[in-house]
Amino acid sequence: MITIHLHPHDTTQAARTLQALPGQSLMQAAVDANWPGIQADCGGLLTCATCHVVVHSDWQGKLPPVSPDEDGMLAFTAQTREVGSRLSCQIELTPELDGLQVTLPASQY
Repeated sequence: MITIHLHPHDTTQAARTLQALPGQSLMQAAVDANWPGIQADCGGLLTCATCHVVVHSDWQGKLPPVSPDEDGMLAFTAQTREVGSRLSCQIELTPELDGLQVTLPASQY
């Protein structure tokens, strides 16, 4: 199992820890756990940008580069794109990502 720590945008709330299977997307793991804040309107088809997360700096280098399609969709996020902004549907969970830390934006809309 891979452990993921999802931090809400509201820093007064505690992070939520999820367990996920290797090969699953971060988006799917969050949706399966009913985590509020990742809407995933397109179901992971890379057409909506409602699964935006900000990957903490220590983890950014462990992810594959942003694809041109993901880069284009990140231009449509409801919240301003930040360093570390990614679409969680494009983050495939691997053993190297055990302990991954991400923050959710204030809103996906």
